Amino acid sequence: MTAEMTEPLAAGRPSGELLAWSRSLVLPALRKAVDQLPPAMRTIAEYHHGWRDEYGNPVLENGGKAIRPALVLLAAEAVGGTADSAVPAAVAVELIHNFSLLHDDVMDRDTTRRHRATAWTVFGVNAAILAGDALQALALDVLAASGHPRALEAIRTLNDATVALLEGQAYDLDFETRDDVRVSEVERMSRGKTGALLGASTSLGALYGGGSDEQVEAMRGYGTELGLAFQHVDDLLGIWGDPAVTGKVAQMDLVNRKKSLPVVRALNAGFPASAELASLYFGEHEMNAETLARAADLVDQAGGRAWSQTQADELHTQALVHLGEASPTARAAVELGTLAQLVTHRDH
Repeated sequence: MTAEMTEPLAAGRPSGELLAWSRSLVLPALRKAVDQLPPAMRTIAEYHHGWRDEYGNPVLENGGKAIRPALVLLAAEAVGGTADSAVPAAVAVELIHNFSLLHDDVMDRDTTRRHRATAWTVFGVNAAILAGDALQALALDVLAASGHPRALEAIRTLNDATVALLEGQAYDLDFETRDDVRVSEVERMSRGKTGALLGASTSLGALYGGGSDEQVEAMRGYGTELGLAFQHVDDLLGIWGDPAVTGKVAQMDLVNRKKSLPVVRALNAGFPASAELASLYFGEHEMNAETLARAADLVDQAGGRAWSQTQADELHTQALVHLGEASPTARAAVELGTLAQLVTHRDH
């Protein structure tokens, strides 16, 4: 971290205020972009974003945390630019993120997201897939139309991240049929599926903020490390998160026998609990309330839970090292540190 970050004027906003600020800047532009979609796809996108119910009626905002757009805007400020200049990049990142969620919900057969039914359960699988495809195409159009002198570079950056995300999802699906998945494989999958888009978020912010190539690369490192930390915490919440807070079905990762980071670490730990967990995961046992509770306890006993939290903390530290390499402005550095703390210690 740089000395600038400790100056008195570097006091930053708390995480809740940062996310609210980000939404206030990005949401109008995001809505305007989504409004360009054909009616059938727009209806699903607006439902998925939490703007309307399944009948098209406006509802109270029920969107996600919007961490990625906040990272984009703060990365722009970190390299001396303005948040306003990076709004198109923030919109594009959010569109890609939601494209991936629409498709993931279909592939994982998740029935709830953000405390409501997933889009595919309401509108059908095919319609949800098409709506996701439309969001992906729209994201690139937003960057192309931004008029930024580095828009082409931004498009390539986001496209590379999207391909990495898709590769990560392919690995994730492959793991479902295997009982020999290694920790290194899951880490590689997570760096693609989650880390790549967070890395793109911060590098795009630095691009649109006018950062140097060195600053863009340092900010990418910050986001990528933070992304893997995010996945560790997400996997912990997938087992021990409170459904009333997460908006997802309790222990759905265990129900689906998902090869998440803490689970694979526990399976490969070589403890008696590891062997018992393997018999539950790879056997014919029904995943009812009793076996789910036992599986969660075994992951804990075999060290998966503690390892994932430790990894998240170490990745948090590594992310801040990369942030310091970007020589960020004082306030943005503090606020990016605040978001890093939120990512690694959140409850939903």
